[in-house]
Amino acid sequence: MKEKLAAINLLLLDVDGVMTDGRIIYDQQGNELKAFDVKDGHGLKMLQRAGFQVGIITGRTSAIVSRRAQELGITILYQGAKVKLEPYLDILKQTGLADHQVAYVGDDLIDLPILRRVGFSATVADAVPQMAEQVDYVTRRCGGRGAVREICDLLLQGSGQWTEQTTRYFSP
Repeated sequence: MKEKLAAINLLLLDVDGVMTDGRIIYDQQGNELKAFDVKDGHGLKMLQRAGFQVGIITGRTSAIVSRRAQELGITILYQGAKVKLEPYLDILKQTGLADHQVAYVGDDLIDLPILRRVGFSATVADAVPQMAEQVDYVTRRCGGRGAVREICDLLLQGSGQWTEQTTRYFSP
């Protein structure tokens, strides 16, 4: 796994069930609500500071996801992707990256076509049961509850950049 992690330049994420706990909540006015973990967001910012690109491919379309992506400085954003492999291939073309340079985190069967191609594949602890046997790594944390941060830390460690990115937090 060390070699796989060292080759990664881009982390792609699903949203519902990965960046969130998968629940979709509507208020009485019909507004959609989602909860994102701030630790996941901080992990993504550390990853970006280390030179990684971050992107999102999600099957649903939501203004909340656009807002969260903007807050995190994520410019690779595909929503409404019913066949996620299509935007994935577009991202490869746009970035000039190869499969082995990409990590992807998904939680359901729709994510399998990408997970089978990328250099490092992961799923969350509470993914559908069939996912665990299809990926390189299963997080200890659940989707929307620190799973993304776990992957970010793993990528930073695997790239040898963990110490450089975290020293400022431990120094007086």
